Amino acid sequence: MTLTQLKKIGQHQVLVVLIAGFFFWMKTIFAYYTDFSLGVEGSIQSFILWINPIATTLLFFGISLYFKKIRTSLIVLFIIDFLNTLLLYLNIIFYREFTDFITVKSALGFSKVSQGLSGSSFSLMKPHDILYWVDIAVFAFLLIRVLVKKVPLKAQPIRKPVAIAVTCLSALIFSGNLAMSEANRPQLLQRTFDRSYIVKYLGLDAYTIYDGIKTGITSSVRAHASSNGLDEVLDYTKSHYAAPDPEMFGLAKGRNVIVLHLESFQQFLINMKVDGQEVTPFLNSLFTDQGTISFDNFFHEVGQGKTSDAENMLETGTFGLPQGSLFTELGSDNVFQAAPAILDQTQGYTSAVFHGNVGSFWNRDHVYKNLGYENFFDRSYFDDSDEMLGYGILDKDLFRESANYLEHLQQPFYAKFLSVTNHTPYYTDDKNFDFPSLDTGNSTVDNYVRTAHYLDQSLEQFFTYLKASGIYDHSMFVIYGDHFGISNTDNKDLASALGKDPETWGDFDNAQMQRVPLMFHIPGYTKGTVNHEYGGEIDVLPTLLHLLGVEDNNYIHFGTDLLSPQHDQVVAFRNGNFVAPDYTVLGGKIYDTKTGQLLEANQTAEQKVEKEQNQVKTALSLSDKLNQENLLRFYVPNGFKTIDPTQYDYKNQVERNKQIEKEKGSASTSVYSKNHDQTTTNLYPADNGAVDNP
Repeated sequence: MTLTQLKKIGQHQVLVVLIAGFFFWMKTIFAYYTDFSLGVEGSIQSFILWINPIATTLLFFGISLYFKKIRTSLIVLFIIDFLNTLLLYLNIIFYREFTDFITVKSALGFSKVSQGLSGSSFSLMKPHDILYWVDIAVFAFLLIRVLVKKVPLKAQPIRKPVAIAVTCLSALIFSGNLAMSEANRPQLLQRTFDRSYIVKYLGLDAYTIYDGIKTGITSSVRAHASSNGLDEVLDYTKSHYAAPDPEMFGLAKGRNVIVLHLESFQQFLINMKVDGQEVTPFLNSLFTDQGTISFDNFFHEVGQGKTSDAENMLETGTFGLPQGSLFTELGSDNVFQAAPAILDQTQGYTSAVFHGNVGSFWNRDHVYKNLGYENFFDRSYFDDSDEMLGYGILDKDLFRESANYLEHLQQPFYAKFLSVTNHTPYYTDDKNFDFPSLDTGNSTVDNYVRTAHYLDQSLEQFFTYLKASGIYDHSMFVIYGDHFGISNTDNKDLASALGKDPETWGDFDNAQMQRVPLMFHIPGYTKGTVNHEYGGEIDVLPTLLHLLGVEDNNYIHFGTDLLSPQHDQVVAFRNGNFVAPDYTVLGGKIYDTKTGQLLEANQTAEQKVEKEQNQVKTALSLSDKLNQENLLRFYVPNGFKTIDPTQYDYKNQVERNKQIEKEKGSASTSVYSKNHDQTTTNLYPADNGAVDNP
């Protein structure tokens, strides 16, 4: 473009705003159809989708018209255009990972999780992403030419009434947009259980503003919360309580508890084969073992907090937040009544977490103290020469090196192991991963079975050590998948490997894919079975406590004991949808859970679903109220002592545990002491199955 042409265009400020706005509108629409799944149905929703970026684009881009100097106006317009494009693109990357949109809370908590996300973020980029930045690059190039070449722009400045008119026009368009949206989806802003609805009807900028306002209101509510807010919460949890099965209560009393957190591990991996080989032969054997109580209709219930949400549900019996991660946003300040503290105070358990990533990931180094964890062995406690792949050291190294710390814990202990190798984007190499990949053409899907097989090998080696060291016979194992490994956007590529038709794959199939395994493995128990009860992660804590002989009716938990005859089988998803044995509700649509058929005008189903939907909304809203207002600071169950996080120090744990052994002398219950002060780590098998030093 010549300087003369630049001069002619640059002197028409409104024209420049319209050109920039047109290109931003185009790439927003492109993102709607290419990178987001907004569930647009019918011509009215399609029309709303096409017009919803216009109002906010005119509003923000029109700000540049209020600047009299043309060069200043162009610079302001470029900055606004760049920031809007950045917001759009960050949401695209976020959506590819979480199938959700960025919230103010998740943005504010980004620094807590950013240390492990860079590799994953790059893997989420796609070739067509360049289209989101082409107009910005051209705009920047032309703007630099105007500024450097000092192209004379002597047009009359835009009169203020013109700028105001553009602002009013944007407000008028938004009002029409909102009116049509409310007509198509009544109470759109009052019933925001699904953020995609706001984006679909009002656009990404409007959603971001709305979310910011809601976040500010929530912060204000938290500051003014009082103990009066507990009454409604307590009424619900006490009425929702499920008494334990007398035959199961205390079944594992006094045993060590080893929680195996299987990163991104979904139920379909159990008994799956690739080229005739089982993906997870060891976990398959555990799942059907007579000593295992397994669940094949168990669902993850995480939101944006993903792994941290799963941990929160299992530790506290409360749901994660509707936006962002509870760990990163509230975990440093909130009062909790969590499993480590409950077991310590009721049965004298020592507690520890083993994790192959940095301690600050998901804010764990602060949250674990508030949960009552005495020990946290993060990346700093493992060999510097360990190979890093993705989100931390390889799982085989994690489990093998953890044995050195585990044997010095006083028994009984509550120990959680967070695996990380089976984590998107599922990095593999030929040295460590000796399993065939799938052949779907989607690398995320293809490599998922390879990293899952590696995790299975890691667990088998760990169990071999536990049996040889004597830990196995005196323990109970809680084994669960924390959340989905294959996102909704990739599920169609997986469908054929599961014997499904990609062309007919829909929302119901995506919901069913949220199953993850859950196993309570109790060595010596002989009545294990695969249980078909429906349940979710929120139900694990009351189940675990009852198996250990701990009555939990004084604690605030939103789940129910999976083994209780009174167990509630309605499984709430974080967005307000739910699944139950009879019906599955997704975005207001009712499906028959057994057949997957969409039910229309079914009065019987609608009546039952309305009751279950109200229960789901009540549970989620009360859990949010409890956490967002930090209401547990006003409630202390009988016999429970509120945790003081300052009493925990994760810097000198090795020396401290050895000192405890020394002080206890013959009364020490650690595995090391029971083995006559001899290490058991030499019993850990090598990759070939042999013991290192028999």
